[in-house]
Amino acid sequence: MANSEPDNSARPPAGVRLCALAEIADPGGKSFRFRDGSRLFAGFVIRQGEAARGFVDSCPHAGWPLAPMDDRYLTRDGRHILCSGHGALFTLQGVAVTAPCLGEQIAPWPVEVRGDEVWTA
Repeated sequence: MANSEPDNSARPPAGVRLCALAEIADPGGKSFRFRDGSRLFAGFVIRQGEAARGFVDSCPHAGWPLAPMDDRYLTRDGRHILCSGHGALFTLQGVAVTAPCLGEQIAPWPVEVRGDEVWTA
């Protein structure tokens, strides 16, 4: 988990363009990785309509990445974020609705939609 801490030096500052909103399925997710020397920041963005919400890619229970492959964060029906490590389900707002993380929250990563693009906030 140390390499994906929200405040590490690899975390991009506000004002970094991530992608066009259209590059993220609706609903869907997109992975982002930033490196600063040996530090890595792993984040992802979930799209719901014209809205985008960012999260640190780290299970709040175990600290490992949530998706088994880039961009594969949602359940097949697109209603939940899935932790592939132990099957916990999270709302699209990042709150766990099943064990073992029940009630825990995925760390937020501030992003915003400007026009038709997603930026760090």
